Amino acid sequence: MRRPRPLIAGSAVLLALLAGCSSSSGSAGSGSDSDSSSTTTDDGTTVTDVAAGSTAEEVLAANMTVHDAADDEAGSETATITLDGDSASSDSDAVSVDGSTVTITAGGTYTISGTLDDGQVIVDAGDDDVVRIVLDGADISSSTTAALAVLNASSAVVELADGSESSLSDTTAYADSDEATGALYSSADLTITGDGSLTVAGNANDGIVGKDGLVIDSGTITVTAVDDGIRGKDYLVVNGGAITVTAGGDGLKSDNDSDSTAGFVHLADGDVEITSDGDGVQAETDVVVTGGSLTVEAGGGAGATLTDDTSAKGVKGQASVVVDDGDLTIDAADDALHSNGIITLTDGDLSLASGDDGVHADVALDITGGTVTVSESYEGLEAEAITLAGGEIDVTASDDGLNAASSATGSTEDENGDWGGPQGETSGSATLTITGGTVTVDAGGDGLDANGSMTMSGGTVTVSGPTDNGNGALDVDSTLSVTGGTLIAAGSSGMLVVPGTDGQGWVSATFDSSQEAGTVIEVVASDGTVVASYTAVKDVANVVVSQESIVLGDTYTVTADGTEVLTVTAGESSGSSSMGGGGQGGGRP
Repeated sequence: MRRPRPLIAGSAVLLALLAGCSSSSGSAGSGSDSDSSSTTTDDGTTVTDVAAGSTAEEVLAANMTVHDAADDEAGSETATITLDGDSASSDSDAVSVDGSTVTITAGGTYTISGTLDDGQVIVDAGDDDVVRIVLDGADISSSTTAALAVLNASSAVVELADGSESSLSDTTAYADSDEATGALYSSADLTITGDGSLTVAGNANDGIVGKDGLVIDSGTITVTAVDDGIRGKDYLVVNGGAITVTAGGDGLKSDNDSDSTAGFVHLADGDVEITSDGDGVQAETDVVVTGGSLTVEAGGGAGATLTDDTSAKGVKGQASVVVDDGDLTIDAADDALHSNGIITLTDGDLSLASGDDGVHADVALDITGGTVTVSESYEGLEAEAITLAGGEIDVTASDDGLNAASSATGSTEDENGDWGGPQGETSGSATLTITGGTVTVDAGGDGLDANGSMTMSGGTVTVSGPTDNGNGALDVDSTLSVTGGTLIAAGSSGMLVVPGTDGQGWVSATFDSSQEAGTVIEVVASDGTVVASYTAVKDVANVVVSQESIVLGDTYTVTADGTEVLTVTAGESSGSSSMGGGGQGGGRP
């Protein structure tokens, strides 16, 4: 069933952006690979079709219905096929054998065992036929084409018999006229199930290919492929099993670029391990994770060097990436999580390492729960609108920790969906909004960088910012408003940014000499109450603290390892003429 995807009502943070994301020549929501992650209106404007903050349930409901093998009963035919070196035999009239080519012509259940050294099993049944193939110790290899090819059927099921071990291996070069392009190929909806094991070698292109929908329910599946490991055109759904993929291209992939309700990957359960030269998981529209575990090494990992034309992201969804549960461990030479549209993280345990961004969404990033640890990155979290409402977030970045920056202003997009040019350098409408959660940032560049405005009304944020004066723990081009929560931002003093005076109280302390890493810095009220404590991760020249107990106009003592170093007045910045009041919103001049 194919349905038009509605514009889902999400958080209000970015509805204005979604309504007019820019023209198709520079849309933040549509990559140059395809327009499938966007909707084109009558006037030619391209807009993102997944709203900021969309949940897994909302995204999946807007996509095409996934087939269920349980709904499709195989024909009454029950047969065995015995492979014997260079030939085969069967007890069914619906099976023909021509040399080393075995052809199944009717619906039913066919149990295959034995070895076919250089041959092929073909399913060429009727348009309404459901074919179930039980692999029970079947080893099939071909030097000229696919090992197992479903060329015609209503749907197909490959069942891995309990306790069995089977293998499929294809040619190293397909003929131009060959329809099949993988060791296991299906032109119909394909389901893989059972508790046996299957080893697949894609020696020319892909390992497992479903030209319609592909669902993996169970089994131990190991795939090695020259190009993509496992590919479902309309969708790829993993409901269980233990899957290991080694791919010269992408690991898991869905690539329908002509239907905005298709081209998605859903990881619902199971254990998936991917080593890929390209993207670990790649979808033309959405990648949705609702359970299971996913481990990815893409492009050699965070320390690898990529060529300009290579995309090696951990997880990439052109329209969206949504994680609602599960354990994700990603080590990618490119972005660990990437979307040309939106990313929503509501739960789960994410451990991310990246040679570029830990999490990058062109349009919006919403985090409401879960644990997100970015252990290595150039920039930690990046999007035009970043909203943090919950969860535990720990970011380490060699440049900016959190960067709210417009992808569509003054930047160019390459063929892999990456934005170059002055992203993060131009002022604009980008927003960083923090309403809850615990956020810890260790940044070599700006700690929190908003090329627009930043607002904080809740949560706990601790920033260990830069030591050089060319960057700041806080860098806000427009307004910085703090009305709730606890903010501690420590770093250099050359680009000092402070909140406005229309929110909760804050102090800013600039030291005569930098405090060394390991120093315990405390802000103490006149009655001796410690209102904030911070242990320096690196040398600190300035610290900004905002907390509800701080009263604007009151005097506070700042100590270093228990020794008083200066006194400050809440709402005033000490020791630096570069402090910018910025009117009611704060910021810097």
